[in-house]
Amino acid sequence: MALLPPFIRASRTATSRRARTAAPHPAGGLPADDEVLLDVPDDRLGPALVAAGQGAYRPAAALLAGTRERAEWEYHDRYTTRLASFADARPEWFKEWRAAAPRDPDVLLVSAQLAVDRAWRSPARAELLREVSPLITAAAQSDVRDPVPWRIALDHARGTHAGHKYFGELWEAALRRAPHHYGCHVAAKRYLAESWHGSHRECFDFADRAAQDAPAGSLVQALPVRAAFAYLTDGCGPDVPRERLDAAADRAIGLSARFPVADPWPAEIRNLLTYVLVRLGRREDALAQLRLIGPYATSFPWGRLSDDPLGHFLAVRESVCSQTSGQPASPPRDGHGERAYPADH
Repeated sequence: MALLPPFIRASRTATSRRARTAAPHPAGGLPADDEVLLDVPDDRLGPALVAAGQGAYRPAAALLAGTRERAEWEYHDRYTTRLASFADARPEWFKEWRAAAPRDPDVLLVSAQLAVDRAWRSPARAELLREVSPLITAAAQSDVRDPVPWRIALDHARGTHAGHKYFGELWEAALRRAPHHYGCHVAAKRYLAESWHGSHRECFDFADRAAQDAPAGSLVQALPVRAAFAYLTDGCGPDVPRERLDAAADRAIGLSARFPVADPWPAEIRNLLTYVLVRLGRREDALAQLRLIGPYATSFPWGRLSDDPLGHFLAVRESVCSQTSGQPASPPRDGHGERAYPADH
């Protein structure tokens, strides 16, 4: 299988200097480098984060309560993750919220996400994760409709090296609540990935079946391209046919086309798709995704490849714009792709 060689990983300083001083590419219809932002929140999350930064928790509480009441599970999941991350860095607002409403379902949910995130970063990950199990149980019991606690439980099971039988029980519980929930599918795919308990072929089989069963506009349509990313950055196990990688990219291109240009909501999927397209040598398709991305770079996947995700994104963008044609090179003989950083969560 002929693939472009991995991006060259430069140091933070070198990558940032090269990417951020490069001239913009007006012919490519792209924003200038200094207009590109990382992990921009959407119009609903942004005000909640600003208020939390000022110590006020009520906008965040209202945001999560609203998405939960309307069963907007994809938004509910993403907002929970972002708010837990913010609470990890700026805990004052969350401590006040937890003190005011300790049994609020969304307080319990953010508490569980925050605890899992912190445990995941520790060298004693498995032991610490087992200690936070009661928090996940409390979140799941607080609103039995919500699939997000089950997504957290699936991540937790992966970190504690749970067996397939137990994981399958969690997975079935998640599906009963939301059969096409993207976050739960991503958690299951990670469990199946070669670096954990399965193989790349098993991972692809799962991703393809899920995408085929999901509605055309579901984020689950991006699951195969996540499997492609895992394969391209892991380099272990038998080869996945090039046709299967292209099919995963094509499916994600179809999903991307359903969203508006320069929209923060699908930005992560478009950033991920751009990486895969460049690795496959499909630079014209990658350029098309970069135009759809606009100014919205995301930490994933670039943060898995560099300690400077924004600089890495800009360097890749510059490369795509400057090389409008060329033959893909063969991968190294040992079959290894570009290694993502360990401790993926």
